[in-house]
Amino acid sequence: MIQQINDLLDAKLIEKHRSREKRDYLGASMLGDECTRKIQLQYMKHEIDISAQNLRTFAIGHCLEDLIAEWIRLAGFDLRTKDENGEQFGFSVANGKIAGHVDGVLKNGPDFCKYPCVWECKTLNNKSWSDTAKRGVLVTKPLYFTQVQLYMAYLNLEENPCVFTALNKDTSELYHELIVFDAEAAQRYSDRAVQIIKATENNELLPCVSGDPSFYRCKMCGFRNECF
Repeated sequence: MIQQINDLLDAKLIEKHRSREKRDYLGASMLGDECTRKIQLQYMKHEIDISAQNLRTFAIGHCLEDLIAEWIRLAGFDLRTKDENGEQFGFSVANGKIAGHVDGVLKNGPDFCKYPCVWECKTLNNKSWSDTAKRGVLVTKPLYFTQVQLYMAYLNLEENPCVFTALNKDTSELYHELIVFDAEAAQRYSDRAVQIIKATENNELLPCVSGDPSFYRCKMCGFRNECF
């Protein structure tokens, strides 16, 4: 019976995921991936192979981020997660082909931060969290680093450092890091987005990070079968 319940839940989660409206834009959250072909396939709305367990993990992460936002406000920060129209803060450029949605904007708060600034929140397992807390976001999480650079650039919030918050899902420890704006990085990944859009419109498939399907990153990629 236990397996039957799990099988039913898994099937319905995957069914719901596949029936969702797929993005028709390049999201800031994907542009830092080292494989341009992977980003392009996502942009082309190809279906990624994802397990029900991963879908549950993502859903739990979203719930925890809401909880962390409550804690941030409790600590005296004026955190806004929606704009005056009740929509999530975000940007859209290039006729809607490049877009992103930020977790929040800190409007005011304790004087050890500068405002207004981008607030980005992630939940990580113990190994990933510990590595990030030790070596920083730029080194350990280039995908997140790129994401916040694009947010700061397109939301015109580049003057003050982004406050990056990460929760250790295993120990409930919190890590915070101030990420300063890197204009060169923001421009580089904006140019990358344009390159991907143009290549797709010209029916050109961009190169994969590796030509070897046994490469460790390719083995873990949800587009592996389609790519090779």
